[in-house]
Amino acid sequence: MTSAHHGVRRLTRDKGTAVKPTQAVTEDGVAYRDLNGNGVMDPYEDPRLSPEDRVADLLPRLSLEEKVGLLFQTVIEVGPGGTLLETSGHISKSPTSTVVRQKHINHFNVHKLESAAEAASWNNALQALAEQNPHGIPVTISTDPRHSFTENSGVAFSAGPFSQWPDALGLAALDDDDAIHDFARRAGNEYRAVGIRAALHPQIDLATEPRWARQLQTFGADEERVSRYTRAYLSGFQGDALGPGSVACVTKHFPGGGPQKDGEDAHFPYGREQVYTAEAFQTHLQPFIAAIEAGTAGIMPYYGMPVGLTIDGEQIEEVGFGYNRQILTGLLREKLGFDGVILTDWELVNDNYVGEQVLPARAWGVEHLDARGRMLKILEAGADQFGGEECTDILLDLVRIGLVDEQRLDQSARRLLLVKFQLGLFDNPYVDVDQAVEVVGSAENAAAGLRAQARSLVILENRDQFLPLRGTPRIYVEGVDPVVLEGRAHVVSDPAEADLAIVRVSAPFQPRNDLFLEDYFHQGDLEFAPGLIYRLQQIAHSTRLHVDVALDRPAILEPLTELVSGLTVSFGVSDEALLLALTGGIEPRGVLPVEIPRSMHAVRASHESILGTVNPLYSVGDGLRLGSDSDAPSRA
Repeated sequence: MTSAHHGVRRLTRDKGTAVKPTQAVTEDGVAYRDLNGNGVMDPYEDPRLSPEDRVADLLPRLSLEEKVGLLFQTVIEVGPGGTLLETSGHISKSPTSTVVRQKHINHFNVHKLESAAEAASWNNALQALAEQNPHGIPVTISTDPRHSFTENSGVAFSAGPFSQWPDALGLAALDDDDAIHDFARRAGNEYRAVGIRAALHPQIDLATEPRWARQLQTFGADEERVSRYTRAYLSGFQGDALGPGSVACVTKHFPGGGPQKDGEDAHFPYGREQVYTAEAFQTHLQPFIAAIEAGTAGIMPYYGMPVGLTIDGEQIEEVGFGYNRQILTGLLREKLGFDGVILTDWELVNDNYVGEQVLPARAWGVEHLDARGRMLKILEAGADQFGGEECTDILLDLVRIGLVDEQRLDQSARRLLLVKFQLGLFDNPYVDVDQAVEVVGSAENAAAGLRAQARSLVILENRDQFLPLRGTPRIYVEGVDPVVLEGRAHVVSDPAEADLAIVRVSAPFQPRNDLFLEDYFHQGDLEFAPGLIYRLQQIAHSTRLHVDVALDRPAILEPLTELVSGLTVSFGVSDEALLLALTGGIEPRGVLPVEIPRSMHAVRASHESILGTVNPLYSVGDGLRLGSDSDAPSRA
């Protein structure tokens, strides 16, 4: 097969704002993109060759600066109307042209997206900019989850223009592998329509510690269930093998971020320690073994540092997992055989200043090292890419002074380029703006999302078959938009005038707002404030009471159980979906993906890495069906 053909070059325009790459055709009729502009089809531009062969051709052609740029993935923001943002943004540190053209970075984690048309137009403009670089390496756009209800720039984004589904715990509450696969397939189609080709998820940490703030994006606490859901999720996003129809997944947080000491999160200095029993460590690994077997494109280690962990008789260094060679190379690469991309979690090298707040670099266990020392240790550990960083100058200096061998860069650059070729980005990274508008948030996807929300609702108490609600009763509501009751009930303003009351509350937490992002993370004890309990008691004295608790982590629900006729918990369920479920319009079939402890004493007495507190109020898998009483032995 010949590797170089003179071609006829022509310029075409997309329906969006960007200019398509120069298209060329060889003398024997092979269409290709002349990415380096030399007038011939080089092997890396040849769409007939394997991704591995194309990587082998491209890698030696790259300059040191281009190789270094591949090893960084940073946050990016969209400019007004889908334009490129050429000023420093709220989160992004540099103008877009600076990071693409000067720093040669071509992996970006996109934040807020206002509309499908803007997102698709912006993708096309960004790809056109990247094409101006010497070898035209296309951009890989990644995202945190963005199809549910969470709005936290450090974790996930609410759906916006995309179809809205339950959060991951809600998907787990469905306990249905096919439903999870269906979500992932639909979400992947919406991602691809706007040019997003990498998912910084699934998050498959086992939620064994009830206080941990990051549970809502997990699949729960049981390793067998989480492993099943992981396989279904990866299959939906990636397909049977990574290809042009795939969204590449970065599965996180290796080797399991759930067992945070005292439930504090490792984003913050006070939550830097993770604690495992020796047996529990192997349990937390199981979903990752499933993910590797399912072909996950990437894996992300968590910030936390293991404390007192021994594996096969070897004491593990007490440094963050992103710095830990025993974990990333010894365990993940050598023992588990993973040869995909290892992407660190965000900002392990530099502190992050946003406005008047700071989020210190998550350099747990290596706080004494400067930025160069931290970067060296991450590379020595075996990571391929620095998440949330754009300090390419530091890595360039480390290579030029001989502290990092260029062959070490080649190891990681090869893995990163391979994913781009497998996804087909070198052949066409552009999207059709009109098609994006049709696909993203389509009526079909929106209906499927609403159905999944309603089905994910978990019924925990249903005294005297209180549910489903029937007729058009007089209802007093709190925390529910009265509009959703139109045609279903008469809304009254006084519980004493109501046939029943529906109250929605959120899981309790202890607010914090010192460090950047801290106010988004719900941490601390799980007990409701006494004033809320008192108010619910007064409502229950006036009428029958149904309470729905929106759980982003477990709550101590026992004070509610004696007050209510009905009790449900939800993990990303709109008011409309809640009413559809309570009235039986869509039958709720949710089961608990996490345990509900009976008391904070029981939580504190349990080990963070082990599922199960003493005498839990509700266990994993609990959930009633409509028409069954809470006292009946009919839990799912």
